[in-house]
Amino acid sequence: MTLEFQNLSDERLAQRSQADDWASFEELVRRYEGRIYRFAFNCCRHEADARELTQETFVSAYQHLRKYDPALSFATWLFTIARRKCIDRSRRPRREFLNEIPDLPDTDDPAELIGRREAAEDLWSVARRVLSAAQFQTLWLHYVEDLSVRDIACVMRRLQPHVKVLLFRARRVLAKELEPAGREKQCRTRAADQGRIAMRAPQAAVTTGQPL
Repeated sequence: MTLEFQNLSDERLAQRSQADDWASFEELVRRYEGRIYRFAFNCCRHEADARELTQETFVSAYQHLRKYDPALSFATWLFTIARRKCIDRSRRPRREFLNEIPDLPDTDDPAELIGRREAAEDLWSVARRVLSAAQFQTLWLHYVEDLSVRDIACVMRRLQPHVKVLLFRARRVLAKELEPAGREKQCRTRAADQGRIAMRAPQAAVTTGQPL
């Protein structure tokens, strides 16, 4: 980030981009490219498609930049475009591909609410498997992108109460999915403790001279 853009908000950069300031738009691309890619990948689960969707999102954003209202959140506006592109892509005929997984952002926010799962799958892989697309996208936008319920409602084209319900249900489904793993760990811990106690018992009996 250059000093020229360091103190400029996304909205101000978008406003300058509307005046054909290409450097300002390039700065917006730099700020959001990785975030849009991760969001797209988690919607389509394919690296090449995610790259195309990211590119299509920024092309569409530039083409419709005149329609953007700088009084509104640029992130919300951009993620709305990205989600529409993902929906359009999902309606195309499916193609076979390898399950390519990029590096996911290091975020523990959902884990603070529902606990960790000690397994090979990371939390977001579990979420992707057990949640609906709307639930997953809502959770991702809230915890990874740090969007407010109001902004998520704009992106998802839902009412704010509906977004709150999606978040609540997503957390509940995840908690239910992760709960057995926690119980299994507790059972293993108790079994190990009991085994150690059983192994120490004969030694204690010999030391005290008690019959075995």
